[in-house]
Amino acid sequence: MKNLLLTGILGAALTVSCSTAKTAQSNRAEFLKMKGDWEITSVNYDKSYKIKPFDEGADVNCFVGSHWRLIPNNYSGAYTLKGGGDCPSLTQPVKFEVKDGNTFLFKKIVEGTKAKANPDGYMMTLLNQSTDQFSLQQSVPFEGQMVNVVYNFARTAAQ
Repeated sequence: MKNLLLTGILGAALTVSCSTAKTAQSNRAEFLKMKGDWEITSVNYDKSYKIKPFDEGADVNCFVGSHWRLIPNNYSGAYTLKGGGDCPSLTQPVKFEVKDGNTFLFKKIVEGTKAKANPDGYMMTLLNQSTDQFSLQQSVPFEGQMVNVVYNFARTAAQ
């Protein structure tokens, strides 16, 4: 009887560990789909608000057409704003990761510093991911309410 109980417990433990490993592998596969070059094709938000994403001091429309390079194997990347009009021209290195399959975290890297030296970052929800597109939703607090901003990305170069 003790052997049967022990076998049952071990079997249950192996089932849980295998399903956890499969989930981790699936999450890693989804994360690796993000590898490559991307462009923000549109930004959806309540137009009654003035949105200036990621502390750049630039209007949200400056991010439409911006180029994002994501390299999942070392969690690095960068985004580039093209400039023109009231939009700045800049390239910002970032470190990013995807947690739990749908939480996209990133932080800006200041030249000459390591990512762990910067405790500040941004958290967004990964939506509608496929091989050639994905969206990130950022919830921004404003006067006691949450304003959702959705950044829509399209692949611009093959993996």
